[in-house]
Amino acid sequence: MRDYIGSHRALNALEFTELALGFEELPAGLDRDLFRGPLTFESPEEESARLDAARDIIDDLRTEGAAGDEVAAWDALYADALTRTVPFLRSAARGRSAGAEAAA
Repeated sequence: MRDYIGSHRALNALEFTELALGFEELPAGLDRDLFRGPLTFESPEEESARLDAARDIIDDLRTEGAAGDEVAAWDALYADALTRTVPFLRSAARGRSAGAEAAA
């Protein structure tokens, strides 16, 4: 007997549970908020400090990747891509405030 959740086939009990219940916990690894920014307000000082730390970490990951650590190289690419994203809620809030300023 085979177990499917939607179009995905669960090969063992753990996969079946994950597919059935979803993924509640983020996988171990990079802190997404560090690179893309939190979903809540952060002051300009907090943003500057976060971005400085993110750049330092990306540089370290690139160095490790260049030394042969393939996982670090992929993490560097992923983290760098996250720095170019804007969480939807933050971009919507900025759009609303820009619209209010333009109307004034």
